[in-house]
Amino acid sequence: MRAFSPSDSGKESLFNATNPQSWLQVERGKLSKVSSSYSTTSSSIESFIKVPEPPIVPFFKPIDYVEILAQIHEELESCSLQERSNLYLLQFQIFRGLGETKLMRRSLRSAWQKAGTVHERLVFGAWLKYEKQGGELMANLLATCDKCAQEFGPIDVVSQFPIEVNGTSQETVAMNGGKSLKKVYFRIGDEKIVCDRQKIASLSAPFHAMLNGYFNESLCEEIDLSENNISASGMRTIAEFSVTGSLSDVPPDLLLEMLVFANKFCCEKLKDACDRKLASLVCTKEDAVELMEYAIEENSPVLAASCLQVFLHELPDCLSDERVVEIFSHADRQQRSIMAGPTSFSLYCLLSEVAMNLDPRSDKSVCFLEQLIESAETDRQRLLAFHQLGCVRLLRKEYDEAESLFMSAVSLGHVYSIAGLARLGYIKGRKLWSYEKLSTVISSVNPLGWMYQERSLYCEGDKRWEDLEKATELDPTLTYPYMYRAASLMMKHNVQAALGEINRVLGFKLALECLELRFCLYLANEDYKAAMCDVQVILTLSPDYRMFEGRVAASQLCTLVREHVDNWTTADCWMQLYDRWSSVDDIGSLSVIYQMLESGEAKSVLYFRQSLLLLRLNCPEAAMRSLELACQHASSEHERLVYEGWILYDTGHCEEGLRKAEESIRTKRSFEAFFLKAYALADSSMDLSCSSTVISLLENALKCPSDNLRKGQALNNLGSVFVDCAKLDLAADCYINALKIRHTRAHQGLARVHFLRNDKAAAYEEMTKLIEKAKNNASAYEKRSEYCDRDLTKADLEMVTRLDPLRVYPYRYRAAVLMDSYKEKEAIAELSRAIAFKADLHLLHLRAAFNEHVGDVLGALRDCRAALSIDPNHQEMLELHSRDISVLRWKWCF
Repeated sequence: MRAFSPSDSGKESLFNATNPQSWLQVERGKLSKVSSSYSTTSSSIESFIKVPEPPIVPFFKPIDYVEILAQIHEELESCSLQERSNLYLLQFQIFRGLGETKLMRRSLRSAWQKAGTVHERLVFGAWLKYEKQGGELMANLLATCDKCAQEFGPIDVVSQFPIEVNGTSQETVAMNGGKSLKKVYFRIGDEKIVCDRQKIASLSAPFHAMLNGYFNESLCEEIDLSENNISASGMRTIAEFSVTGSLSDVPPDLLLEMLVFANKFCCEKLKDACDRKLASLVCTKEDAVELMEYAIEENSPVLAASCLQVFLHELPDCLSDERVVEIFSHADRQQRSIMAGPTSFSLYCLLSEVAMNLDPRSDKSVCFLEQLIESAETDRQRLLAFHQLGCVRLLRKEYDEAESLFMSAVSLGHVYSIAGLARLGYIKGRKLWSYEKLSTVISSVNPLGWMYQERSLYCEGDKRWEDLEKATELDPTLTYPYMYRAASLMMKHNVQAALGEINRVLGFKLALECLELRFCLYLANEDYKAAMCDVQVILTLSPDYRMFEGRVAASQLCTLVREHVDNWTTADCWMQLYDRWSSVDDIGSLSVIYQMLESGEAKSVLYFRQSLLLLRLNCPEAAMRSLELACQHASSEHERLVYEGWILYDTGHCEEGLRKAEESIRTKRSFEAFFLKAYALADSSMDLSCSSTVISLLENALKCPSDNLRKGQALNNLGSVFVDCAKLDLAADCYINALKIRHTRAHQGLARVHFLRNDKAAAYEEMTKLIEKAKNNASAYEKRSEYCDRDLTKADLEMVTRLDPLRVYPYRYRAAVLMDSYKEKEAIAELSRAIAFKADLHLLHLRAAFNEHVGDVLGALRDCRAALSIDPNHQEMLELHSRDISVLRWKWCF
């Protein structure tokens, strides 16, 4: 959802907005330096820097997510099959609120794998497909993968529904003058259809009563059915069905006619047969739109499920069809039950998310969220639905409705919804009330970063600064505090401090809004080269991104800034790329590659390089888009096969990726094909016996033509395999050769070799060289900490946490040191500090062990269960969990 910025009535905005285009359309070098003249003209910093207030996000954000995850795990152990999917969905929502994308998808996959009904399989299969959505190329590629086809391909809906149709229980025979009436003639218009009386009677209780009971028709040989909306051909087909019990090839219109007739006369077996036959004929969205209405009116669950599958398979495109939106928006409880069975809440969770991603302010978002509220069956479900609709109402400036919804969510226990109430209070001019509301929350619970961030909006000066510092301390992943501080420092003419502040967050989180702010800071300082770098990276991450509150396309700004930057030749670009790659400047490397792509270089290779950098920067969606583009621009068949292999590998289909690599090698021996095969094989097998194969593959790769950027990576990987095989001399040769071609990361491998040779000082020195060369060096400090004494280790790990607070090893190390010093409370607090914003298996495992050590068995069990929500198959956690359960049972016995 877009950031929401309430108007500051009665207060001047922090920054005023202007049109940056006019500011940039000047001759190069004619702008005065901001550092020397801060005037009030449109060229001053106030003109184009603005930090939007943080949005109220439509996520489930419990006060103690560990406790909720533990509860879910405990409930999963004893719940019925029907409850599982809702619990996995709740787990998904918690991980979503934490920003843990991989864990979100794992929860969705669990919901799909454990699905107990066809509706659950349809909804969660479609959700997995939506989460992995890409271009047509990727969709077609994944469709060829058997594993993907099981997840994302259509399922045979008809076979998923058991046949549960009861036949009539009586077989009495009507008599007419002592003779049994074996035949009955149904007149429809001018035609008579001959039927077996007892076969027709067996279709339903009403027919049985009519033909064999005390009605006049039981004595009639001919019965007029002309007024019952059934055609002669339809009745003939029904007569045939009464004898054979099956339907042959029947036109859809006739099936619909028979379905309505069967429903009217309670012919359950016939109705089921028509329902299934129609369901098997649904192929297109047009079919589904037309037939869903019949399915709902005639209570035909198989047909409804088949139509639902078509709609969900075409998400998000099908929501552009108002007929589809109408079906989902206006369904009542019974209609929702027919469409989705017991999975209505999950269905509308999916539809709401898709609609909000398209446009959170849209009417369809509101309609689906209203349906979500009506579908909710538990308080957990209701609080999420109320909060999400509250966020949408807030964006639509429907403040009274939003307030009511947030209050409902708060009353059900969702404390985060208080942020929505505080924002509304601020909008309505009750700033002090908002401040006090947040202060009450902070004093009554274990505070989280978002609470201080939100409260900072309702105070000024030092108080605001203090709250934002506290927010960063509690949750360093929040971007708003860094942005506010950077902008404030820039206002005080402290350019370097402002850049340092925004660089803090960009060092571990490549957020678009932070890149945009840094672009503005560089622009204000007339550092056009650096500004150009950032806008090119923005366009790499999001080609359609719009800056300055959505008013200007980033591509337009890129064109304008380019006028102030010297053009590079192809040779210049390659030199710049080597410089940035060797200095581990991933953001700078992305910028150079963007420029090279614009100049018409070999696009497939560059898009592939781009994808590698994006993966390293933890931008998997953008990386996949780049891989698709590499595939589309491949200049040969063997090259295309390699990129397809990487797509399959990166989406979790390692075996299929290996097959693509082998097919590429058969077509032509190439560096990338051998490298892909070696990489996938090494990653998929823990067996050291495959090491010789991996070594051979990497050696073959190095014999093939390639540039030094990739050869350096291959040498580095080869060195790692040699280390694992204890061939240290060969490993050292690989790392030294990699360093000769400026593959800087090889310092880390060489340091490991020194350490294994018991030369700790040389290992430390090697890592120091990497720290000096690498622009992004949090991992280098972390690795160097292993090669020094405790005091230096502590200093290095403190530096790691400053550079990248998401790296969990430093917290674990510090906690272990505290535990060794018998400072149990401080050790547990150190782990809790990181767990508050990072759902990590290792942190939870260590805290569980510490809790068990100090006798807090319930705390240990809680952490075990939460950790098993992250990885259900983690053996050590399973053992610890079993041990804690045993201890608790023993205590309960006594």
